[in-house]
Amino acid sequence: MTCWEVVRPAILTYNYFILVYFFAINTQYLVLMLVGFFRTWKAIKVWHWGDLRWLMQSPLTPPISIIAPAYNEEANIVQSVRSLLMLHYPQFEVVVVNDGSTDGTLQLLIKEFGLRAVARCFDVTVPCRPIRAVYESREYPALVVVDKENGGCKADAMNAGLNVALYPLFCAIDADSVLEEEALLRVVRPFVEEPGLTVASGGVIRIANGSEIRAGRMVRVELPRAPVPLVQIVEYLRAFFFGRMGWEAWNGLLIISGAFGVFDKHAVLRVGGYAQDTQGEDIELVVRLHRRLRDDGTPYRIRFAPDAICWTEAPTTLRALRSQRNRWQRGLIDTLWRHRVMLGRPRYGIIGLVSMPCFLLFEMLGPLVELTGYFMVPICFLLGLVDLRFFAAFLGVMVLYGALTGITAVLLEDVTFRRHPHLWHLIVLTLAGLFENVGYRQINTWWRTVAFWDYWRGNQTWGDMERRGVGRA
Repeated sequence: MTCWEVVRPAILTYNYFILVYFFAINTQYLVLMLVGFFRTWKAIKVWHWGDLRWLMQSPLTPPISIIAPAYNEEANIVQSVRSLLMLHYPQFEVVVVNDGSTDGTLQLLIKEFGLRAVARCFDVTVPCRPIRAVYESREYPALVVVDKENGGCKADAMNAGLNVALYPLFCAIDADSVLEEEALLRVVRPFVEEPGLTVASGGVIRIANGSEIRAGRMVRVELPRAPVPLVQIVEYLRAFFFGRMGWEAWNGLLIISGAFGVFDKHAVLRVGGYAQDTQGEDIELVVRLHRRLRDDGTPYRIRFAPDAICWTEAPTTLRALRSQRNRWQRGLIDTLWRHRVMLGRPRYGIIGLVSMPCFLLFEMLGPLVELTGYFMVPICFLLGLVDLRFFAAFLGVMVLYGALTGITAVLLEDVTFRRHPHLWHLIVLTLAGLFENVGYRQINTWWRTVAFWDYWRGNQTWGDMERRGVGRA
């Protein structure tokens, strides 16, 4: 038997594995979206404005500290802080953490909000870089600005905010984000519905590029003109609106975005705050909460609020997007590795038996499998190792079935929330969902594959993103 006679069956087997893999990953996305859609549809049928009014007036609604780390955010910081101060919520404070910015972030805050340094007492419960000063405002008593030495990561700034924050719940948010007026009430609702059981609740991240925001409020939803943020809208719809709602149905949610999530402060302090030695501090914290609470046998729920909307500025260049996706992938790799003991363990329930294996197979290892498929299947077709029917099936699963998941997310969002007012918005987003799988997905796969090498060699760089201001294309 020749070497080729041994290798050829292995190559053909791997080609069929790739075909099945693409079918499985897209099927997973589709199932999660459909489960999330029906769960969301059912929920919004029983939610009423009166519920939010009751939350606004109820003494049972817990006070909350909004922690917004800011590093070189002068393009957005004033508008973002104003939007936070105007939120509809009975009792809250906004804690902006200036993480050693080298631009005019702190000076803008001092000027716009009339800040003055105060002697505020606090305990350093979780580690962070030294805090240089704490500022408050007479005109805006709910605003607190913490100026600290740069910690090199968002986690350090979040820990500083946790040390200064007063209230039992805290909301983690990016300083370049804008919350809708009732977003905080909506995302806190699970804590009121299941007091003592809910330890975290996530909201929806939507892309603000191209839209009009005035005085910290979204006044008109538009689409960005640039193709890079446009295709990300489809990604975010698929991941946030229905993907995470699908996992929440089984209490299997592994991630709450660091851009908008609410946590029980005591639970987070109990597990040691945010980890500073990872690039995925948001997913790592949620997985650590799952692990600690299941180890202790403590009943808990990690929830998701599909009607709590946070608008944020997405990367507008391929360079900035590459840096972001590389960092996200490194964070995922690190989290799954440091909590690998949970994989396949019945004691961790659906987290150990379903959620983490799916994230390992489809999210972490996905780029490696997909990248080999993009090269191997076409080459095998050109060499005559696979026939035209197999190659057509591969293209159908990769492009058409992949596009179906994105288009489905766009249509389900329109049926559920109708946030895009014009028909041409749906047409453009549908086309973006189609072309997302031709070119964009392959580039993204390459960036995420490179992240394995960066993680192995210990790359901990955060990467910079050019800020053009929320609401601009």
